[in-house]
Amino acid sequence: MAQVTSPPEPAEVVSPAPARRYSSDAAGLGRLRAGAFVAPALALIAVFLVFPALWVIYLGLTNYRLTGVAAAEPQFVGLDNFVKALTDPEFWDSTWLTFQFVLGSAVIGQVVLGFTLAWMLKDRRGTLKSVVEGLVILAWILPSAVVSFLWVALLDRDAGTLNALLGIPGFAWLLDYPMLSIIIFNTWRGTAFSMMLYGAALGNVPPSHLESARLAGASGWQQLRDVVFPHIRGHILTNLLLISLWTFNDFSPFLLTAGGPDGKSEVLAVHVYKVALQNGDLGYGAAISTVILLINLVVAVFYLRLLRSKK
Repeated sequence: MAQVTSPPEPAEVVSPAPARRYSSDAAGLGRLRAGAFVAPALALIAVFLVFPALWVIYLGLTNYRLTGVAAAEPQFVGLDNFVKALTDPEFWDSTWLTFQFVLGSAVIGQVVLGFTLAWMLKDRRGTLKSVVEGLVILAWILPSAVVSFLWVALLDRDAGTLNALLGIPGFAWLLDYPMLSIIIFNTWRGTAFSMMLYGAALGNVPPSHLESARLAGASGWQQLRDVVFPHIRGHILTNLLLISLWTFNDFSPFLLTAGGPDGKSEVLAVHVYKVALQNGDLGYGAAISTVILLINLVVAVFYLRLLRSKK
């Protein structure tokens, strides 16, 4: 007799809902952990960057002063301080001097000198490279007050070291050429960052590409233009962005010339200091600072667009 078998029971279908729920719970827990790690950094940014920026914007809308009635009871003046800044010839003179300072010491001076040093030391080893890098970095890490005092002693009219070496006593470098003096000073002081960044970038250029260019008869400039610069383009733009913003907001020129003589070296950072602290007009100084912040944002956006472009 043939055995009759019952049909197999259908397999139990397991609902994927618990798995989806577990996945969503794990994702939520991961987001909470990530938020816990990021929260301290966000708190520091809010306390030391966001809140001061908002406070400066608020002060720029008032007539707040260091002393007097306006210090005890500041009044809201709206955009009057901003209109005053944008129509003040001294503000535009300082802006033009600041662009000269940035172009001369950062865009031309530090970029060119930093790349030149990095290129010359790229294949070198031994004591010479260590000494050059040490001296350049030392100029960067020394306190600004110390470095400024050394440069004042170097460029002093009556007992300056430079005049003694050149045999031209009585030549007033800081009075006759104040902008040139602070440009050279800032170039000498800030070249270390560009040199280190370019030194790291040049290490990523494939030696085989340079060797192929040399075998093809390319000159030194052609090797830089066609091989080196395309590989380090991002580093160049990043360096330009950082040192331009640092130089634009640099207060060190005040330690050399105090903005003089007759405002010939009064860059925007020095101008804000004189308006807000020496003259006591904090509201107007805050308005100028807000305008400077907007200029920095425009410069940053310009460089970032260049950095992201494909050409």
